[in-house]
Order: sequence, then C-alpha cells, then structure tokens
Amino acid sequence: MPIHLPEIPAARQRLHGYGDGGFRINGKRVEGAVLITPTRTLTWPVTAPDNITLESLLPVLEGEDRVDLLLIGCGAESVLLPRALRESIRAYGVGLEVLDTGAACRTFNLLLPESRRVAAALIAV
Repeated sequence: MPIHLPEIPAARQRLHGYGDGGFRINGKRVEGAVLITPTRTLTWPVTAPDNITLESLLPVLEGEDRVDLLLIGCGAESVLLPRALRESIRAYGVGLEVLDTGAACRTFNLLLPESRRVAAALIAV
C-alpha cells in the first residue's frame, strides 16, 4: 500500500509503501522484514511477532543508530509483546510503540520531519 509522505529531508530514509512481502524504501523494493532508522535500512530475520527477540533489535538499541523511540510493526495486527521483552527494551531508555505494520510505517514517516531518533522494526505483510 502506498504511504502519504510528509516533507522529509532528502538524506532521510522514507517508507514509500508496504505489502506483497516487503517494503518500498527510498524508491527501492526491499523483500522481507526490516529495521529502519532515519539513516539506514537493515534486513531483519523476523517473520512473526513470536520471533522478536532483544538480540534481533540490538542494531537499533545500541551503537551508531541508537534511538529514543522504537516502533514495532507486528504484521497485519498489533500484538502484545512479552512483558520481559518490553521491559528489556525500555531498560535501554527507549520508548516503545507496538502497532500493526501499516500504522508503524505511517508513524515512522510522520516522526521523521521532527528529526526524532526513531526506528521501526517492521514485519512484512
């Protein structure tokens, strides 16, 4: 599905659409799940919410792409992640929003113009 794009600086990653098992990011098709920050996109080896682990999220919780807010797109529907995982993410000082993938994509794009340190972990639909 195409996503409305607010005014976003050219150097930022943009989610142009999602569906058919992948995403359109900065005009390019990416198959499967992704971790996306304002400056880069990484493949994410997760196919279902039950596969989400703290270790799978470390690229956006630690290092150069460390963020203040993590959006997790769980696929077609939002789910409640295990309490231990939610607490572990928050222990990094990172806010957490768990949404369906479409809502996570839209929210990511809406936060980009604000220069927020946001990342999205998105399961493909």
